[in-house]
Amino acid sequence: MIGITLTADQICNAPIEVRRWIEHEVITGLRLAPTAPVPPEAHSSHLAVCSENDMAAVFGRLRGMPAALSVLFEFRHPGISFGEPPVRSFRLMDMLHNSKLESIDQVMVGLGAISSALAELRGDTDARFCDFDNEGHCFVAPETQASIAKLWHDVVVSQQPVDARRDPLMRATG
Repeated sequence: MIGITLTADQICNAPIEVRRWIEHEVITGLRLAPTAPVPPEAHSSHLAVCSENDMAAVFGRLRGMPAALSVLFEFRHPGISFGEPPVRSFRLMDMLHNSKLESIDQVMVGLGAISSALAELRGDTDARFCDFDNEGHCFVAPETQASIAKLWHDVVVSQQPVDARRDPLMRATG
């Protein structure tokens, strides 16, 4: 057995894959979760596939809920794609950190609001925006993630001055 000591700064500045590996090892070592993750196939068949129009309608229903919108736009990032059919995986702790919310409960309330808006929009109480595993990951359909990324780009670009839209450096950062 070899022991390694890492500072909090070293962990925070490590590549995302290394942070996920460390997190998995700690969770497994403390026996906080089963060693085998729930297979993505169990999730993918139940997830709603949302178009950009679907997500724009959900966005419209969430306009008065800044926490839910912060959570929604966390899905603009590509996430980790795996499984067959594929799903996109996001860590709830990353979503909490990036959205600047105060607790996982706020992230979960935001996800609940997104799911409720989608179910209401579709008139289908079984419509599932996302799913979860017992290791703190959230799953969405790849098409849904792409629709959110496009919506986020459209919303941000539409608020830029016209000259900024023509500037290639401004377009590269959006």
